[in-house]
Amino acid sequence: MKRSESEKRRLIKQIIAVLTENLSVLEKAARASHAEATHESSKAENKYDTRGLEAAYLAGGQARQAKEIQDSIKVYETLTMADFTENQVIDLTALIELDTDGTRSFYFIGPRNGGLEIELRDQTIMVITPQSPLGQNLMGKKSGQRWTIKRDGLTAKYHIISVV
Repeated sequence: MKRSESEKRRLIKQIIAVLTENLSVLEKAARASHAEATHESSKAENKYDTRGLEAAYLAGGQARQAKEIQDSIKVYETLTMADFTENQVIDLTALIELDTDGTRSFYFIGPRNGGLEIELRDQTIMVITPQSPLGQNLMGKKSGQRWTIKRDGLTAKYHIISVV
């Protein structure tokens, strides 16, 4: 399936929408954890009772995670998208169709949130970062390139079908 720049823009909007939804769920959970931590039933009854402390740690962790998602949303909202031609090397914001041992997959090289899966036109596109193992292998390559990786006695053959 041929990808276009407009699809890449829709992909960014979808990434932001998924992150916003995740943020909403996390903020609700953080509020509930905070309420649990400060509720009078969470007061320690003895020196071994740590319910309140555990709830406070959970609320703090959720607040930090919410901040990370907010930061990611800002990064994606201000992301400058590169326009890739056939001879340009893969870099940040590349949307790649990759054949791995006969299986085609789509990847978007984003600045954050590697592992996030986005559905776009009945296709799953996985966000990867340049720091991920696959991202490191793709960075600097061009459309049409092939390579083989041997790991743990297994061989995988890769072919870059297209880059947008």
